[in-house]
Amino acid sequence: MIADLLAILGLTLICFLFWQQRRQAELAKLFATRKCDQLDLQFISIALKGHKLKTPDGVWRWHSVYQFEFSSLGDDCYQGTLIMQGFHLAKFDVPPHRM
Repeated sequence: MIADLLAILGLTLICFLFWQQRRQAELAKLFATRKCDQLDLQFISIALKGHKLKTPDGVWRWHSVYQFEFSSLGDDCYQGTLIMQGFHLAKFDVPPHRM
């Protein structure tokens, strides 16, 4: 009986974490497309690069790193980085590109 309850709670926790990760991924895509529109760039794709405990600044904080691809002229491809802390955009890095 207790084992069944723990199994149900564990499954519920896994489903909740998956749902939150999907929500964060959708927000990351929204932030990337908006920023690309602001910079007059063509957004191509976005992917989760991983979760980390330490930020690039050296602060201990759980965050997710997304890598996105964009094009400036339509025939090229560049990779930028987007860092999310929870559901908030922490950092957005666009490398130098042709204009």
